[in-house]
Amino acid sequence: MAEDAAVPTEFPVGIGKTARRVPALNGCTRYDQLTGVTSAELLKIHGVGPKAIRILGEELSARGLSFAAS
Repeated sequence: MAEDAAVPTEFPVGIGKTARRVPALNGCTRYDQLTGVTSAELLKIHGVGPKAIRILGEELSARGLSFAAS
């Protein structure tokens, strides 16, 4: 069994495996679920960096959504 088994998410591959996997393991697999967390909270997760936040923010914006206000 692969240690890094993929959890299906809506998030783009371009943000990196960890940045997709860790939120998914915490029940966040869809963009609308990201509206309940701040970008600062996501940045605290190992493997989620500024690039992932930028890409996710752009994807949220394209859907008329945003991260939670800090």
